[in-house]
Amino acid sequence: MNSIKVIVAGPRGKMGTEALRMIKNQSSLTLAACIDRKNDGMNIIDIDGLPDLDAPIYTDAFTCLNDVEADVLIDLTTPENGYKHTKLALEHGVRPVVGTTGFTAEQLQELTTKAAEKELGAVIAPNFAIGAVLMMQFSKWAAKHFPDVEIIEKHHDQKLDAPSGTALKTAELIKEVRQPHKQGHEEEKETIQGARGADEDGMRIHSMRLPGLVAHQEVIFGGLGETLTIKHDSIHRESFMSGVKLAAEKVMELDVLVYGLEHLLD
Repeated sequence: MNSIKVIVAGPRGKMGTEALRMIKNQSSLTLAACIDRKNDGMNIIDIDGLPDLDAPIYTDAFTCLNDVEADVLIDLTTPENGYKHTKLALEHGVRPVVGTTGFTAEQLQELTTKAAEKELGAVIAPNFAIGAVLMMQFSKWAAKHFPDVEIIEKHHDQKLDAPSGTALKTAELIKEVRQPHKQGHEEEKETIQGARGADEDGMRIHSMRLPGLVAHQEVIFGGLGETLTIKHDSIHRESFMSGVKLAAEKVMELDVLVYGLEHLLD
């Protein structure tokens, strides 16, 4: 298989830098260019702290996608930029692999429609860690037997969206097998607004943001005389890279958008 030519959006971010390190060590992937908020016209090899890869930097995504021959765009930026970059990539015949979360349902539907029209593969994954994907799948299975459930997600204090995409995806999967119902006492009152967390179909989702955290989630089920906790911890951003690599390779075989890495696992 020929090496897949990749553009990375957000190379100086913690996830973006980790992606560059991963690409450097993979024969199946080649860095073609990067999209960054600054350093236009410079080269990745010239930026302190980044891997010594020979690839130009563009501040304008349209110009980059127009000028550079690429197969895949890996976007690890912000919800606003990730949405714009994904649309531009599809319009330029480049397959997006997106780890940015916070897209609205309307945005996801628009991107799904555009990918289908272009007959191009796209992957949007709330979480690229294989263990996190398994945690979500195990939670869906458990919810068939334990309909009372709360989700606690914990992330670093620079994360912009709450709840996390992983928590929302977990709730979405659980809703497929669980009838909505109110949990807790019927006369329960919050003496401080928000104390019980967000309400999603009767499930409660709690978001924690603290320095020192990376990405962590617990899904806690309650039954008669027992509880079940399904937990996943990413203690380093390296944990996401096996999923990013898998998505960059598998997206070349797709002609539709898929939401969630579980669709790419055997």
